[in-house]
Amino acid sequence: MEALPIGQRLAFDQAQGRLWVVCRKCERWNLTPFDERWEAIEVCERAYRDTPRRFSTDNIGLARLPSGLELVRIGDPLRPEFAAWRYGDQFGKRRLRAMVLGAGGLVAGTVATLAPSLFPVLGAVGLLASAASALSPIYTMRRTVARIRDDNGALLRLNYARVSLATAFVDEDDRVTLTVKKTRGLYGSTVTGEADILHGATAVGGLRGVLRALNFDGGSKRKVNDAARLVDMSRADNRLFGLLPKAGRKALWSAYFQLGQQGKELRLALEMAANEDAERVWLAGELLDLERAWRDAEEIAQIADGLGLPSSLDDQIERMK
Repeated sequence: MEALPIGQRLAFDQAQGRLWVVCRKCERWNLTPFDERWEAIEVCERAYRDTPRRFSTDNIGLARLPSGLELVRIGDPLRPEFAAWRYGDQFGKRRLRAMVLGAGGLVAGTVATLAPSLFPVLGAVGLLASAASALSPIYTMRRTVARIRDDNGALLRLNYARVSLATAFVDEDDRVTLTVKKTRGLYGSTVTGEADILHGATAVGGLRGVLRALNFDGGSKRKVNDAARLVDMSRADNRLFGLLPKAGRKALWSAYFQLGQQGKELRLALEMAANEDAERVWLAGELLDLERAWRDAEEIAQIADGLGLPSSLDDQIERMK
């Protein structure tokens, strides 16, 4: 598409003025900037209407153009349906990948157990498989599964042991606080008493990384739909992270409600909310830039409109105000 020459799948909402480029590898939706959006949305709408190869429900439509470009047209979707559509492929691919890896581990364990007795010539292979099986838990707990930034911008590399102990809550100003405890030991299971604490937008960014690691095995279509309904219910108080406890429950949350101990639906819902909160912050930043530009333009317009007018007219206008 000449107006937006990137991406193999574009999602657009003409009524709200939204345009996303959907990554076909990770299935993430990337919101485009304002100045690249409007003409592309019009082209998407025309192309969607002109192609006969399309499928739609009452809320969302999908069309494939002859060039291979896929268009996702969003009307006025119900929130759970939209979230399930937006995140379903992503979580589904994670689930499939986890199932494949699990099957591979089962095969390796079977080889390690049966090869020495049934096939003596494969004894060395069985020995190596047994060693790999024994070392697998250590590797799983100690390998880096998430990279996040702290409040000072420093990069934190988190292993699965630290990610599974992470806690989060919302303060009185509806700001998220994320606490990631430090661990030591062979399996990383011993808590040192120290922790990295992130606040506000930095905490939301860290929460996305932590939840992506915790939700490595994705979720079924039913669980994704349940998670979307949880996010929808949490919006009743206009607070995106209504799923997290308030600061008054901080001690209870820290002691008993680590993110890694929550149910699948809640973790998926929190990841959805974290991604959409980042998008909301980005939009707020774009609107702030737009407001600055408007104020500059208004100042120039005020000067231009006053050129050639007598000063007495300005005094009269001020009195009328």
